[in-house]
Amino acid sequence: MLSAKRMADVGYRLFSGSMMLLTVYGGYLCTLRAYRYVQRKKELQLAAQNQNMDPEVVKD
Repeated sequence: MLSAKRMADVGYRLFSGSMMLLTVYGGYLCTLRAYRYVQRKKELQLAAQNQNMDPEVVKD
């Protein structure tokens, strides 16, 4: 049977590992959202430039 110290150590490692994974996943989501924001901003800017030339483009 596992000792209390050993169980606590395993629990701590599992908890620490899950927190690391959550941190990495959160960073990924944040980066993805920033990338999409920049892409959307570029698309809107390009649409605004094209709108001056083509009046049929719908404004956002």
